[in-house]
Amino acid sequence: MQKKTLLDGQKIQITIKRLCHQLIENHDDFANTVLIGIQPRGIFLADRIHQELETILKNKKILKGNLDITFFRDDFRRKDGLVTASSNSIDFIIEGKKVILIDDVLWTGRTIRAALDALLAYGRPEKVELLVLIDRRFSRHLPIEPDYIGHQVDSLNSQQVKVTWASEGAEDKVILLSESTDKNNK
Repeated sequence: MQKKTLLDGQKIQITIKRLCHQLIENHDDFANTVLIGIQPRGIFLADRIHQELETILKNKKILKGNLDITFFRDDFRRKDGLVTASSNSIDFIIEGKKVILIDDVLWTGRTIRAALDALLAYGRPEKVELLVLIDRRFSRHLPIEPDYIGHQVDSLNSQQVKVTWASEGAEDKVILLSESTDKNNK
């Protein structure tokens, strides 16, 4: 397995700050905007974005929630074994609000489609935008594009993008994993 580091520690922090400043440009004081992290992996990025925004905006209260999409996925019945859902953590109504959906990696678009369906249980938003740390271009199954992108990567379907976070006990890092084609590396 070959590993290529796409982002790590300081680069991730700079990317998060840039994304936050882009959000502030478009949403000003967040009076009518909420952040929603998509479970399981998007919540770590949503937490970091939320924390950075409150620091930049001098502890302004910004609403943030976590959305589980397990039973809205189009492939959940295809998995072997029992499917375990996470709990939703949205203690506000999104009716008429601007929603920023946050996920770590955008690949096929199916996770985002499921999130859009799940989101409707909390009301009808005025607008929905998508923020991702990594955009794997050229691999979409659905016509979904992010509004805010941390980093774009052109990758093969056989490759995997893995994001780890310090809050999980690892280090802040994004790596691209590829199968080794060299027989000596196997």
